[in-house]
Amino acid sequence: MPDAQWRIAVDRKSCTSSGACAGIAPGHFEIDDEGRSRAKTAVISADEIVLIAVESCPALAITAWELDTGDLIAPER
Repeated sequence: MPDAQWRIAVDRKSCTSSGACAGIAPGHFEIDDEGRSRAKTAVISADEIVLIAVESCPALAITAWELDTGDLIAPER
């Protein structure tokens, strides 16, 4: 998985501003001026901490996708 690339996205309409993602993976997520989460970069190198952050979102507002295949990685549904 070290060469894998993922696309991460935050549905800002669903985001409840818990801040869990930014607290767990501050290198990948930040809270904007409106108090909503956003990904710092849409495409990242695979990183397990991002999966933890995605699965920790109480609103299920964050998704992670395999860039090459388009397969959903997280959250598990």
